[in-house]
Amino acid sequence: MSTTPTTTPATTPVTPAPTSALNLSRTTATAARVLRQLRHDPRTIALMILIPCVMLLLLRYVFDGSPRTFDSIGASLLGIFPLITMFLVTSIATLRERTSGTLERLLALPLGKGDLIAGYALAFGTLAIIQSALATGLAVWFLGLDVTGSPWLLLLVALLDALLGTALGLFVSAFAASEFQAVQFMPAVIFPQLLLCGLFTPRDNMHPVLEAISDVLPMSYAVDGMNEVLRHTDMTAAFVRDALIVAGCALLVLALGAATLRRRTA
Repeated sequence: MSTTPTTTPATTPVTPAPTSALNLSRTTATAARVLRQLRHDPRTIALMILIPCVMLLLLRYVFDGSPRTFDSIGASLLGIFPLITMFLVTSIATLRERTSGTLERLLALPLGKGDLIAGYALAFGTLAIIQSALATGLAVWFLGLDVTGSPWLLLLVALLDALLGTALGLFVSAFAASEFQAVQFMPAVIFPQLLLCGLFTPRDNMHPVLEAISDVLPMSYAVDGMNEVLRHTDMTAAFVRDALIVAGCALLVLALGAATLRRRTA
């Protein structure tokens, strides 16, 4: 009598269940980890928090003989300096995580990409709040920046600019292979916005092509929002529009950063 051989069914590898796009506990845990690492890097913390204050202080005494000039451009630079410093520090710090293999190990865990990006944004955003508060307080109450509107609105725009710089830094870090390349993105990403934002000349005085380009750059609306506070006592509809555009651009860039977040090895 013949017997039918028993076959053992092939085992299929178990794929971990996909994590949700965003989870509060995982996001806060990621943010706490980043903040613990930054605590051991005092130079980075000093760069993020103190450099905008030092630049504003230097600018005030550059125009010591013409305080009205400081009043006219100080508010704009109050938003631009935090954006630049947060972009630079965030892009380099995130790239270190990539090149050291930390992100590689984290992506192997049941951790959503949205959790990682939101965690980094929350950690650096916490420092951005401190940075923006110190810079705004220094400019308004110690350097005598004369603004018509509320200093709290200046703080709001400065904070949104710092968060935008954080988002841009997280995004471009995906395209850099070294810290040197991360720094090289500054001329490509920040400098055109700096030239076209209306700081040096009103945007409607530019060539029509450049004016059209400036209309899609978020720094233009950051400067416009600061100028609204500089000239009006109350919150205007234009200010609300500018603030919402800057905030929307930050969220969009964070979403793009999550989309480009990937493991470097299979």
